[in-house]
Amino acid sequence: MHSREIRHRFIEFFAERGHTHLPSSSLIPYNDPTVLLTTAGMQQMTPFFLGLDAPPAPRLTSIQKCFRTVDIDEVGDESHCTFFEMLGNFSVGDYFKLDAMRMAWDLLTRDFGIDDSRLTVTVYPEDHEARSLWAEHFGLTMDRIFDDPGNIWGPVGASGPCGPNSEIYCDRGEQYGCGKPDCGPNCERCDRHLEVWNLVFMEWFQERDGSRRDLDRKNIDTGMGLERVSLILQDVPSIYDTDLYIPIIESAAAIAGVAYKSDERADVSLRVIADHARAVTFLIADGVLPSNEGRGYVLRRVLRRAARHGKLLGIERPFLNEISDIVINEFAAHYPDLVARRDTIRRVISHEEEAFGRTLSTGISRFEALAHSVAQAGGAVIPGDEAFRLYDTFGFPFELTSELARDAGINVDRDGFERALEEQRQQSRSAIQAFSDSGRGRAPLYATAKGAPVAFAGYTFDSIESAISDLLTLETSVEQIEAGAAAEIVLDQTPFYGESGGQIGDTGAIVTDTGVFAVHDTQRPAPGLIVHIGEVAEGFMRVGQLARATIDSARRAAIRRNHTATHVLHRALREVLGAETRQAGSLVAPDRLRFDFTSMEALGPVGLESVARIAARAVLDDTEVTAELMSYPDAIERGAMALFGEKYGDVVRVVSIGDFSSELCGGTHVARTGQIGPLIVLNESSIGSGVRRIEAITGETAVDYQLQLHAVASELSRVVHAPVEGLLDEVRQLISALREKERAIDQLRVEIASSSVDMLAGNAVSVDGTHVLATRIDAHDRDTMLQIGDRLRDKLRSGVLVLASEIDAQPALVAMVTGDLVERGLHAGRLIQEIAPIIGGRGGGRPELAQGGGTDASRLDEALAAVEDIVKRQFSG
Repeated sequence: MHSREIRHRFIEFFAERGHTHLPSSSLIPYNDPTVLLTTAGMQQMTPFFLGLDAPPAPRLTSIQKCFRTVDIDEVGDESHCTFFEMLGNFSVGDYFKLDAMRMAWDLLTRDFGIDDSRLTVTVYPEDHEARSLWAEHFGLTMDRIFDDPGNIWGPVGASGPCGPNSEIYCDRGEQYGCGKPDCGPNCERCDRHLEVWNLVFMEWFQERDGSRRDLDRKNIDTGMGLERVSLILQDVPSIYDTDLYIPIIESAAAIAGVAYKSDERADVSLRVIADHARAVTFLIADGVLPSNEGRGYVLRRVLRRAARHGKLLGIERPFLNEISDIVINEFAAHYPDLVARRDTIRRVISHEEEAFGRTLSTGISRFEALAHSVAQAGGAVIPGDEAFRLYDTFGFPFELTSELARDAGINVDRDGFERALEEQRQQSRSAIQAFSDSGRGRAPLYATAKGAPVAFAGYTFDSIESAISDLLTLETSVEQIEAGAAAEIVLDQTPFYGESGGQIGDTGAIVTDTGVFAVHDTQRPAPGLIVHIGEVAEGFMRVGQLARATIDSARRAAIRRNHTATHVLHRALREVLGAETRQAGSLVAPDRLRFDFTSMEALGPVGLESVARIAARAVLDDTEVTAELMSYPDAIERGAMALFGEKYGDVVRVVSIGDFSSELCGGTHVARTGQIGPLIVLNESSIGSGVRRIEAITGETAVDYQLQLHAVASELSRVVHAPVEGLLDEVRQLISALREKERAIDQLRVEIASSSVDMLAGNAVSVDGTHVLATRIDAHDRDTMLQIGDRLRDKLRSGVLVLASEIDAQPALVAMVTGDLVERGLHAGRLIQEIAPIIGGRGGGRPELAQGGGTDASRLDEALAAVEDIVKRQFSG
């Protein structure tokens, strides 16, 4: 039975039993970040099982394209593959175990004609219901029902629906067996019993921590690999002998000049090419493009692995496009989108294969030299930085290097490779910044850039079709850029606003049929030239390609609100401060705005409030904002304001807010002032002589700010038991009361510490007839230390005093010398300078009073012990 007939009969069988046929979803999972690619037929059904979406019908069937990465390294034998088709039927809260079993059994035995004596099943050991149903309704004896602890079908991704499952196996015959009497499903010695169909009884939801809960509705999810059932129905040794692969293998064999099944090494390469060609064709058709990360990396890896096996077969020219054409022709009847995307598929494959082919031989030579040097040194591991060099310079995916190393009997340092890769990512991010930092130095390059003047279409459109005029690296203009490369793109027209007039540049994406360019910034480095700065996220891009340029619309909307708000604030400032006030600069970003203006005096709270009220009225009036092109003299005559010192052309753009405001401006604006939303003036400050700055927020940022203020005010009102409108007076009273109490507490601390003055003074020692007191005290701050020191000095009348304490976990010192001893040569500042280093610090002061501090409180006693000797030296000096 041909695979086309199998597909047809499968869909018809379930359609007759009330199932709605759903087309295959993309290999790129829709709205599911937990998985890289579509790996199972149930993925598109998961929202139905979870009750997140309503299914089009309770009974569904599909033939789903799938791709699994886990077996890439094994592809080449007779059983493993990456791309496959999964036939499935699904029940969303409708039928359950018995009906699912009956339909699977009837299709296999009646419609597909498989002798039921060849079929056996496995069940989850604790699923006694499934075991009983197989025995009672299908006549299976217990020797044909096998327990399998692995019959738990987990969720796709970290969490999701799951449940026990039952698998149907087909006996392929003794010629595939091991001859052992216990041979059966899951026999590890042979491939006689082949799993054909998996019936999953979806009754649980598994959380991320592994715990499970019952689903509100029980569901059925089944999966039968088209490749496996084709093997059974076509009675061939392996999936690669079915009509799903043979035409592809024979085409590759003809190009290589070999015959399939004449040499095992060649057969491995032919199977790799056949599987990977299918995978590459379907991945590109679904929008995956080569890149250095994610699914794009998977595509690049399988494509280059196929190209390498072509080289092993002796194919020295690009050939994968020819193989891809075979894939398209064989699958077009069921997947017509392959034909529609043929040109794109061919372009992407050609580019990748040619790029890889140019470096493959050199890269393999480099690998062989590395492997030889490692072996000569008695090692067994290729360093990670060398593996990265193969990846970065020769385009070798790490897995290809690992595969070559495995063939050579050595390993590769993956951790070292990952470190080098992360360093490159950091450098790539720095490279994007380098374009903005090196603008002036690249003026000659901009002067010769193709495409200027670039038409700006962003006043009307957020997304347009455009052609790539030029591609610029840091050093030169190039014809092509690859995934991972930082660059600047010049389009013949663009919706992206290049930074100017205070408005920052747009971000977004530029997409061709072969690549995706992430735009991180847009600049105007030369008259008439707009450059889009960023990096190729996927695929490649060439000069002359047609592209779809799309800005980040939400970000632009926020910028528009803030830009119009600067015009509103400008007019409000002139009303408050007078007509002599003019704009002196601005910044218009998505999250904030600042407006610089000329003024010799601060607005003050009253002036700032007046500006805010005028601006708020302008927003509430919801006045229309218009833009008009006219000659510069006409604009000035009509009262439009121009930025002082700015150069304008003969024709200028005048942005007007009704009769409220009129300014020369090339930026983007809202259609009506009401679209600005809340306009909150945050502060006003001086930034230079005669120039001041006002900062404000609008739109969602302002809403968030207001909500935050409201939440704080409400909580504060609850805490201090005062209405919101009375909070300010209440908080002022609390602060005043708190300060009074703090002063009282400080006084008490001083009095408590001073109460021990007599005792402390009694600890003074005599040095050359002079009282010297060096002691620790418990003081809250230095002011307290000084007050205690004053009382001790008065108590001693004549003497030297050094006090030590810990303040905020840091050592502190105070030294005092009475006047009569200063006349004899003692100096408090020099005393502190000598003992402070002991505690890891420094200090100094006047002869009568000095202070110091440090970092090592554990040596305070040592510092105090040194005081007597220092006093003696000062006397003798």
